[in-house]
Amino acid sequence: MNIVLDTNVLVAGLLSPFGPCGNIVRMVSSGALTLAFDARILSEYEEVLRRPKFNFEEDKIVALLDHIEHHGQTTASSPLSHSLPDPDDEPFLEVAIAGHAVCLVTGNQSHFPNKLCQGVKVLSPAEFSRFYQKQLTTPVKNRS
Repeated sequence: MNIVLDTNVLVAGLLSPFGPCGNIVRMVSSGALTLAFDARILSEYEEVLRRPKFNFEEDKIVALLDHIEHHGQTTASSPLSHSLPDPDDEPFLEVAIAGHAVCLVTGNQSHFPNKLCQGVKVLSPAEFSRFYQKQLTTPVKNRS
């Protein structure tokens, strides 16, 4: 499943490996989820993960970023036609649109007003967890 993951969910999942954010990070690491990204998103991940306040081990940061880069989906995107409330969030929505991501997972849903999201599902980590479980348990109908 191809998704876009906001940096806040990635950090929360690493800080607290239990709960929805931690589950999502584990699913990314195991290959169950594929992250769509571009250079701006990867750069933000790197910058935020290296902030001293988080005290993440350098080798683990490198391993995670390497995994995302090599197993994720690099996506070229176009600028949005309307600005989001926080312009720093725009790359995430741009990549979700261009990469045809199933959804964008964020802890800041209010930063992504539905009317500006061009049909992209914007889900909280808990909502995504429920959505993912439903996808696993919903039978696929025959298309004859």
